[in-house]
Amino acid sequence: MPDTELLDHTAAEPTSSLERMLRILDVIEDTNAAVPAEDLAARLGFTRSTTYRYLKILAEAGLVSSLPDLGYTLGPRIAELDWRMRTADPLIQAGRPVMAELARGEAGVVLLCRRYRDLVLCVHQERGSDLVHSFYERGRARPPVRGAASRVILAWLPPPQLARLHARHTADFAAAGHGDTLAAARARLRAIRLAGWDATEGQVTPGVTGIAAPILDGSGGVLGSLNLTVPRIALSARERARIADRVVLCAGIIARAAHGPGATPGGGDAGQNNPK
Repeated sequence: MPDTELLDHTAAEPTSSLERMLRILDVIEDTNAAVPAEDLAARLGFTRSTTYRYLKILAEAGLVSSLPDLGYTLGPRIAELDWRMRTADPLIQAGRPVMAELARGEAGVVLLCRRYRDLVLCVHQERGSDLVHSFYERGRARPPVRGAASRVILAWLPPPQLARLHARHTADFAAAGHGDTLAAARARLRAIRLAGWDATEGQVTPGVTGIAAPILDGSGGVLGSLNLTVPRIALSARERARIADRVVLCAGIIARAAHGPGATPGGGDAGQNNPK
Protein backbone atom coordinates (compact mmCIF):
# COMPACT_ATOMS: atom_id res chain seq x y z
CA MET A 1 0.00 0.00 0.00
CA PRO A 2 1.42 3.44 -0.87
CA ASP A 3 0.12 5.11 2.25
CA THR A 4 -1.41 4.12 5.56
CA GLU A 5 -2.84 5.78 8.64
CA LEU A 6 -0.29 6.43 11.34
CA LEU A 7 -0.47 4.29 14.41
CA ASP A 8 -1.76 6.01 17.55
CA HIS A 9 0.81 8.29 19.17
CA THR A 10 -0.23 7.23 22.65
CA ALA A 11 1.13 4.02 24.09
CA ALA A 12 -0.88 4.23 27.30
CA GLU A 13 -3.14 6.55 29.23
CA PRO A 14 -1.17 9.46 30.79
CA THR A 15 -0.58 9.04 34.49
CA SER A 16 1.19 12.28 35.44
CA SER A 17 0.54 15.98 34.97
CA LEU A 18 3.52 16.22 32.64
CA GLU A 19 2.20 13.40 30.44
CA ARG A 20 -1.24 14.99 30.40
CA MET A 21 0.23 18.33 29.37
CA LEU A 22 2.21 16.75 26.55
CA ARG A 23 -1.00 15.25 25.19
CA ILE A 24 -1.87 18.79 24.12
CA LEU A 25 1.06 18.69 21.70
CA ASP A 26 -0.20 15.38 20.31
CA VAL A 27 -3.62 16.84 19.54
CA ILE A 28 -2.20 19.98 17.94
CA GLU A 29 0.29 17.91 15.94
CA ASP A 30 -2.45 15.67 14.58
CA THR A 31 -4.67 18.61 13.57
CA ASN A 32 -3.90 20.50 10.37
CA ALA A 33 -5.24 23.77 11.76
CA ALA A 34 -5.19 25.90 14.88
CA VAL A 35 -7.08 24.28 17.76
CA PRO A 36 -9.19 26.40 20.14
CA ALA A 37 -8.54 25.85 23.84
CA GLU A 38 -12.14 24.74 24.34
CA ASP A 39 -11.69 22.00 21.73
CA LEU A 40 -8.49 20.83 23.41
CA ALA A 41 -10.26 20.61 26.75
CA ALA A 42 -13.15 18.66 25.25
CA ARG A 43 -10.97 16.23 23.31
CA LEU A 44 -8.65 15.54 26.23
CA GLY A 45 -11.22 15.61 29.02
CA PHE A 46 -9.44 18.41 30.88
CA THR A 47 -11.12 21.17 32.83
CA ARG A 48 -10.97 24.67 31.34
CA SER A 49 -8.61 25.90 34.09
CA THR A 50 -6.28 22.91 33.67
CA THR A 51 -6.19 23.35 29.89
CA TYR A 52 -5.25 27.02 30.12
CA ARG A 53 -2.63 26.31 32.79
CA TYR A 54 -0.97 23.71 30.56
CA LEU A 55 -1.18 26.00 27.52
CA LYS A 56 0.47 28.83 29.45
CA ILE A 57 3.42 26.58 30.38
CA LEU A 58 3.79 25.30 26.82
CA ALA A 59 3.53 28.79 25.36
CA GLU A 60 6.18 30.17 27.71
CA ALA A 61 8.48 27.35 26.54
CA GLY A 62 7.78 28.26 22.92
CA LEU A 63 6.24 24.87 22.17
CA VAL A 64 2.81 26.29 21.29
CA SER A 65 1.63 29.63 19.93
CA SER A 66 -1.74 31.33 20.24
CA LEU A 67 -3.44 32.83 17.19
CA PRO A 68 -6.26 35.30 18.04
CA ASP A 69 -9.71 33.97 17.13
CA LEU A 70 -8.20 30.75 15.76
CA GLY A 71 -6.57 28.79 18.57
CA TYR A 72 -3.24 27.14 19.26
CA THR A 73 -0.57 25.81 16.89
CA LEU A 74 2.87 24.33 17.38
CA GLY A 75 5.30 27.05 18.46
CA PRO A 76 8.60 28.37 17.07
CA ARG A 77 10.65 26.33 19.54
CA ILE A 78 9.76 23.26 17.48
CA ALA A 79 11.66 24.73 14.51
CA GLU A 80 14.62 25.55 16.74
CA LEU A 81 14.70 22.01 18.13
CA ASP A 82 14.58 20.64 14.59
CA TRP A 83 17.62 22.74 13.63
CA ARG A 84 19.45 21.67 16.78
CA MET A 85 18.82 18.00 15.99
CA ARG A 86 20.00 18.36 12.40
CA THR A 87 23.25 20.01 13.51
CA ALA A 88 23.98 17.99 16.65
CA ASP A 89 22.53 14.48 16.33
CA PRO A 90 25.53 12.06 16.14
CA LEU A 91 23.77 9.68 13.75
CA ILE A 92 22.86 12.47 11.34
CA GLN A 93 26.37 13.91 11.50
CA ALA A 94 27.95 10.52 10.90
CA GLY A 95 25.40 9.52 8.31
CA ARG A 96 25.30 12.60 6.06
CA PRO A 97 28.49 11.94 3.98
CA VAL A 98 27.93 8.18 3.83
CA MET A 99 24.33 8.63 2.76
CA ALA A 100 25.24 11.19 0.09
CA GLU A 101 27.79 8.84 -1.46
CA LEU A 102 25.36 5.91 -1.39
CA ALA A 103 22.59 8.01 -2.96
CA ARG A 104 24.89 9.17 -5.79
CA GLY A 105 26.26 5.69 -6.43
CA GLU A 106 22.82 4.08 -6.73
CA ALA A 107 20.88 7.09 -8.13
CA GLY A 108 18.33 6.76 -5.35
CA VAL A 109 17.09 8.32 -2.13
CA VAL A 110 18.71 7.35 1.17
CA LEU A 111 16.80 7.70 4.43
CA LEU A 112 18.02 7.68 8.02
CA CYS A 113 15.19 6.65 10.35
CA ARG A 114 14.69 6.49 14.11
CA ARG A 115 11.99 4.92 16.28
CA TYR A 116 9.61 7.38 17.92
CA ARG A 117 7.07 5.89 20.36
CA ASP A 118 5.02 3.46 18.24
CA LEU A 119 6.23 5.07 15.02
CA VAL A 120 9.33 5.27 12.85
CA LEU A 121 10.45 8.75 11.79
CA CYS A 122 12.70 9.78 8.91
CA VAL A 123 15.24 12.19 10.45
CA HIS A 124 17.50 12.78 7.42
CA GLN A 125 17.36 12.26 3.66
CA GLU A 126 19.93 12.40 0.86
CA ARG A 127 18.89 12.35 -2.80
CA GLY A 128 21.13 11.08 -5.60
CA SER A 129 18.71 11.63 -8.48
CA ASP A 130 15.75 13.86 -9.28
CA LEU A 131 14.09 10.88 -10.95
CA VAL A 132 13.21 9.14 -7.69
CA HIS A 133 10.84 10.33 -4.99
CA SER A 134 9.96 8.82 -1.62
CA PHE A 135 6.74 9.52 0.27
CA TYR A 136 8.79 8.78 3.39
CA GLU A 137 10.06 12.36 3.67
CA ARG A 138 12.19 13.79 6.43
CA GLY A 139 10.09 14.59 9.48
CA ARG A 140 7.28 12.23 8.48
CA ALA A 141 6.43 9.42 10.88
CA ARG A 142 5.09 6.09 9.70
CA PRO A 143 3.92 2.82 11.28
CA PRO A 144 6.72 0.35 12.03
CA VAL A 145 4.99 -2.51 10.20
CA ARG A 146 5.30 -1.31 6.57
CA GLY A 147 8.33 -0.48 4.49
CA ALA A 148 11.85 -1.85 4.81
CA ALA A 149 13.11 1.15 6.80
CA SER A 150 10.51 0.46 9.48
CA ARG A 151 10.53 -3.33 9.44
CA VAL A 152 14.25 -3.69 10.12
CA ILE A 153 13.82 -1.62 13.27
CA LEU A 154 10.89 -3.80 14.27
CA ALA A 155 12.94 -6.95 13.66
CA TRP A 156 15.64 -5.87 16.12
CA LEU A 157 13.37 -4.80 18.98
CA PRO A 158 13.82 -6.75 22.23
CA PRO A 159 11.08 -9.40 22.72
CA PRO A 160 9.21 -7.52 25.49
CA GLN A 161 9.00 -4.36 23.38
CA LEU A 162 7.83 -6.29 20.34
CA ALA A 163 5.18 -8.06 22.43
CA ARG A 164 3.84 -4.78 23.81
CA LEU A 165 3.77 -3.20 20.35
CA HIS A 166 1.99 -6.21 18.87
CA ALA A 167 -0.59 -6.21 21.65
CA ARG A 168 -1.43 -2.56 21.00
CA HIS A 169 -1.55 -2.89 17.21
CA THR A 170 -2.43 -6.50 16.42
CA ALA A 171 -4.67 -5.54 13.51
CA ASP A 172 -1.94 -3.41 11.92
CA PHE A 173 0.52 -6.31 12.08
CA ALA A 174 -1.99 -8.61 10.40
CA ALA A 175 -2.91 -6.06 7.71
CA ALA A 176 0.77 -5.61 6.89
CA GLY A 177 1.22 -9.35 6.32
CA HIS A 178 2.95 -10.24 9.57
CA GLY A 179 0.35 -12.84 10.55
CA ASP A 180 -2.49 -12.88 13.04
CA THR A 181 -0.45 -13.86 16.11
CA LEU A 182 2.64 -12.70 17.93
CA ALA A 183 4.32 -16.01 17.10
CA ALA A 184 3.71 -15.48 13.39
CA ALA A 185 5.05 -11.92 13.57
CA ARG A 186 8.16 -13.11 15.39
CA ALA A 187 8.79 -15.73 12.71
CA ARG A 188 8.52 -13.17 9.90
CA LEU A 189 10.77 -10.72 11.72
CA ARG A 190 13.29 -13.44 12.62
CA ALA A 191 13.79 -14.08 8.90
CA ILE A 192 14.60 -10.39 8.38
CA ARG A 193 16.99 -10.46 11.31
CA LEU A 194 18.83 -13.54 10.06
CA ALA A 195 19.23 -11.97 6.62
CA GLY A 196 20.55 -8.77 8.19
CA TRP A 197 18.46 -6.57 5.89
CA ASP A 198 15.00 -6.20 4.38
CA ALA A 199 13.53 -5.22 1.02
CA THR A 200 10.00 -4.17 0.10
CA GLU A 201 8.36 -3.01 -3.12
CA GLY A 202 5.83 -0.18 -3.22
CA GLN A 203 4.77 -0.44 0.43
CA VAL A 204 5.30 3.28 1.04
CA THR A 205 5.91 4.73 -2.44
CA PRO A 206 4.51 3.06 -5.59
CA GLY A 207 6.98 1.85 -8.20
CA VAL A 208 10.08 1.79 -6.02
CA THR A 209 12.07 -0.74 -4.02
CA GLY A 210 13.30 0.01 -0.53
CA ILE A 211 16.29 -1.90 0.88
CA ALA A 212 17.18 -1.25 4.52
CA ALA A 213 19.59 -2.37 7.24
CA PRO A 214 19.54 -1.67 10.97
CA ILE A 215 21.94 0.72 12.68
CA LEU A 216 22.98 -1.03 15.88
CA ASP A 217 24.76 0.03 19.04
CA GLY A 218 27.66 -1.82 20.64
CA SER A 219 25.37 -4.30 22.42
CA GLY A 220 23.25 -5.13 19.38
CA GLY A 221 20.38 -2.81 20.28
CA VAL A 222 18.75 -1.01 17.38
CA LEU A 223 19.32 2.75 17.07
CA GLY A 224 17.61 3.24 13.74
CA SER A 225 17.76 2.15 10.12
CA LEU A 226 19.38 3.11 6.84
CA ASN A 227 17.19 2.72 3.75
CA LEU A 228 18.00 3.08 0.06
CA THR A 229 15.03 3.66 -2.27
CA VAL A 230 15.63 2.93 -5.96
CA PRO A 231 13.14 3.87 -8.72
CA ARG A 232 12.37 0.39 -9.97
CA ILE A 233 10.78 -2.87 -8.86
CA ALA A 234 11.24 -6.56 -9.66
CA LEU A 235 14.98 -6.43 -9.03
CA SER A 236 16.84 -9.66 -9.60
CA ALA A 237 18.00 -11.56 -6.55
CA ARG A 238 21.58 -10.73 -7.49
CA GLU A 239 20.84 -7.00 -7.76
CA ARG A 240 18.98 -6.97 -4.45
CA ALA A 241 21.86 -8.73 -2.73
CA ARG A 242 24.41 -6.34 -4.24
CA ILE A 243 22.52 -3.27 -3.08
CA ALA A 244 21.80 -4.84 0.32
CA ASP A 245 25.52 -5.47 0.85
CA ARG A 246 26.21 -1.78 0.26
CA VAL A 247 23.40 -0.66 2.58
CA VAL A 248 24.53 -3.02 5.36
CA LEU A 249 28.11 -1.78 4.98
CA CYS A 250 27.04 1.86 5.13
CA ALA A 251 24.83 1.21 8.18
CA GLY A 252 27.83 -0.29 9.94
CA ILE A 253 30.04 2.67 9.02
CA ILE A 254 27.47 5.09 10.46
CA ALA A 255 27.16 3.05 13.66
CA ARG A 256 30.91 2.96 14.20
CA ALA A 257 31.37 6.64 13.38
CA ALA A 258 28.56 7.71 15.71
CA HIS A 259 29.28 5.40 18.62
CA GLY A 260 32.89 4.30 18.30
CA PRO A 261 34.57 1.10 17.11
CA GLY A 262 32.54 -1.06 19.52
CA ALA A 263 29.32 -0.42 17.59
CA THR A 264 27.98 -3.41 15.73
CA PRO A 265 27.26 -3.12 11.98
CA GLY A 266 23.92 -4.34 10.62
CA GLY A 267 23.29 -8.03 10.19
CA GLY A 268 23.66 -11.17 12.22
CA ASP A 269 22.04 -12.20 15.45
CA ALA A 270 22.55 -10.33 18.70
CA GLY A 271 21.58 -12.85 21.30
CA GLN A 272 19.28 -11.47 23.96
CA ASN A 273 17.46 -9.04 21.67
CA ASN A 274 16.42 -11.75 19.22
CA PRO A 275 12.58 -11.71 18.86
CA LYS A 276 12.05 -15.43 19.32
